[in-house]
Amino acid sequence: MRKLLPSVVEAIGETPLVDLERLVRAHGLTGHIYAKLEYLNPGYSKKDRIALQIIEEAERSGALKPGQTVVELTSGNTGTGLAIVCAVKGYKFVAVMSKGNSPERARMMRALGAEVVLVDQAPGSPAGQVSGEDLALVEQETERIVQERGAFRADQFNNDANVRAHELHTGEEMWAQAEGKIDAYVDFAGTGGTFAGCALALKRHNPAVRCYVVEPATAAHLAGRPVTNPNHRIQGGGYNMDLPLLEKELVDGYLAVSDEEAMAAARELARLEGIFAGFSSGANVAAALKLLRGPERWSTVALTINDSGLKYLSTDLYL
Repeated sequence: MRKLLPSVVEAIGETPLVDLERLVRAHGLTGHIYAKLEYLNPGYSKKDRIALQIIEEAERSGALKPGQTVVELTSGNTGTGLAIVCAVKGYKFVAVMSKGNSPERARMMRALGAEVVLVDQAPGSPAGQVSGEDLALVEQETERIVQERGAFRADQFNNDANVRAHELHTGEEMWAQAEGKIDAYVDFAGTGGTFAGCALALKRHNPAVRCYVVEPATAAHLAGRPVTNPNHRIQGGGYNMDLPLLEKELVDGYLAVSDEEAMAAARELARLEGIFAGFSSGANVAAALKLLRGPERWSTVALTINDSGLKYLSTDLYL
């Protein structure tokens, strides 16, 4: 039992690890899938961890000064984490987000005191399907606001604190909770920080742990495959762009998951395991199931449940 906490920031991390035994058995597979329930963080996603790490490292280094505004490009989860951390620490926070992301995220950030700037999608981009082109427009607006306000940019796609949050905490927790019984790890690539951090931690304990990057089937850019449709439905990643934080030497393989596979896995996760999660969590589970059917038969595959299904109620992920 946790002691009385001085603020909600101290509630970030130390999330449970759960054996998805019912889901694995329903598919007639052997092995295990261990799921770290990151949606139980205060902001309902794994991004609370990087928000805290980025802000605290910036405070220590002097990069973030008292009273300075914090600005960040976000699909909603990092923004929510930053809104929470900035509310507790007394910083003004501006979240810049594509209109293609689910509106629940913008509403939640505003409720937490953030200023939310919504950027129009690129011509032809369907609502709910954020592409790299859409993200480039958000990047332009983010940089404009940073310069205009003399703000601190959290810069999650380039800030090494993103990796450290998962190397020092998520990956270490996962290893300890599993008592070292992890053979493989999968992660849907957003910024690449979760993958890099957890892979570093797991491989430090056991270099034989195999680590796989998960991408949308139509936008498997990191695997070097042709991008046939950048406008996939798995929000929070698969942006058809290089990721500076993703260390390629940590990658043992790439897995492609379709929108339909990710959605089906998320629905099964809710129905069979009582875990209500979003698109990218479904992609992780779908990828782990692929591994148990193939190269990782009999293995134990670890993954994160990245965010809550509550953030997608305006979509058709859950009808």
